[in-house]
Amino acid sequence: MPRRWTLHGLNNGAIFGATYRGVMRLPRRVSYAIGRGGTWLAWRLMAETRGAIAANLSAIFPHESPRALERRALATLDAYAHDVIDFLLALKTPDDQLPTLFSHTDADDRLFRDLQAQRRGIILVSGHYGNWEAGGVFLRRIVKQPVAVVAMTEPSPEVNRLRREIRELVGADTIEVGQSFDTALQIRRRLAEGTIVPILMDRPVGRDRVAVNFLGRRAWFLRTPVLMGFMTGAPLLPCFMERIGAGRFEVQAGTPIVVDRDRPRDAAIQAAAQAFADQLEARVRVHPEFWYHFYQYWDAQEHPGEASPPPD
Repeated sequence: MPRRWTLHGLNNGAIFGATYRGVMRLPRRVSYAIGRGGTWLAWRLMAETRGAIAANLSAIFPHESPRALERRALATLDAYAHDVIDFLLALKTPDDQLPTLFSHTDADDRLFRDLQAQRRGIILVSGHYGNWEAGGVFLRRIVKQPVAVVAMTEPSPEVNRLRREIRELVGADTIEVGQSFDTALQIRRRLAEGTIVPILMDRPVGRDRVAVNFLGRRAWFLRTPVLMGFMTGAPLLPCFMERIGAGRFEVQAGTPIVVDRDRPRDAAIQAAAQAFADQLEARVRVHPEFWYHFYQYWDAQEHPGEASPPPD
């Protein structure tokens, strides 16, 4: 059974639905004020989540006290709340105002065009870092590329429905993870069509995993994106979306990773996965508050197939 990472109070149907409906109706400043209040309450009342974030950050700040790490957990929750609000507001931003939301360079634009010119599609890889959902808005409405997002089914049917609805607003398709063989076939077909396929790599699903060194510790990352790169020749493009102000994001396109098909498959997959882990680690060290795991991430690396503890 995959670890049910999203079973926490921040991701239940009632809270997610209320956030979605409220942000789409209220002025930004009001949403920010509610978000700050809700963040503080979550930090105070959700002891298990607060402790999990602090434990996760101990890999980056090994010499800090538990109290100091828990204060950092508040910054993480606050950043997450602002990311959610800004992403939802981006959904209703008119096309003529969208360029003001995203800071990106001509080199970033050329990178996407050059990779697409290879006619193998792009496997866009990221982690639970920054505003990965806003990346869909950037790809569909700024870069104007076809997108099919690979996503796990949410434990909450309401959250699952809303996330699908949001992707439809963006104009992105969804490849819902089911049986691994069927998922791989869908990814392969989309890549052959020239589609950008975004996948979050920093959480494994059952046996679909590859070991990497991440933040000085062993971690399991998702193997399928790298396997697809090996099988199809499609490049893996690390990309991270970082909030730089109210409603504004900076695109951090990394160095493309080409899986070496001349090497033995497992060795090539591990090397490419490590190359991505290194790029993700570099961004997490710059902005640790943007690293969003609300469960005991390092404990999960020891038992990647077990169910997670009950939510707060």
